[in-house]
Amino acid sequence: MPQIVSFIGWHDSGKTTLASQVVGHLKKKGYRVAVIKSSEHTGIAFDTPGTDTDKHRQAGADSVVFVAPDQLVLMTKNAGLPLVTLAHRYFSDVDIVIGEGFKQASHVAKIEVIRNSKDILRGKVRGVIATATDQNIQGDHIFRLDESRELADFIEKRFLSSPRKQTEQTALLVNGVRIPLKDWVQEALAGTVSGFVNSLKLSGEVREIELRIRLQADKD
Repeated sequence: MPQIVSFIGWHDSGKTTLASQVVGHLKKKGYRVAVIKSSEHTGIAFDTPGTDTDKHRQAGADSVVFVAPDQLVLMTKNAGLPLVTLAHRYFSDVDIVIGEGFKQASHVAKIEVIRNSKDILRGKVRGVIATATDQNIQGDHIFRLDESRELADFIEKRFLSSPRKQTEQTALLVNGVRIPLKDWVQEALAGTVSGFVNSLKLSGEVREIELRIRLQADKD
């Protein structure tokens, strides 16, 4: 299951530039990386009016997926899902998800990018583990804005090199919220579900199982 780190900061702080450089370094290290960017702007166009995907969207489709030989693009309505849920639902096959924005995301490690020492989010939001700035700011894990390689090394050591981080085999989301599971619970759930799947005698080796359960509403 992917680790999640989000770059936060005020507009024009340089978080996109720094985050993209870190992504590049992590890719060169051999990691699978996904990016989720948030925006406060509405009406951003991702397809051209009059195209087939636009026609389906204008017709009222809740979600539209465009599949081509070189890419897959998903457009869907914003259901207000938290960053952790988005990462586990859509990018469970990567090693790490880099977020941009999501200042108020719960249970997410954050790296704050600061251009102006007067605009500091640390202390106002939870989860800030490092700071990237050229300002004279004191604290633990302070990086300069040109130290993207060092920042990538920091992320690797903290989130990707630990054997414990890489052995998580089961993730549970209830109503879109990820529930932390102890190791023995992960093993028990994985063993139960995989045992059932193996009894189906499917062809080919089973490496990953996704299970979604929707409970029926109680009837009076």
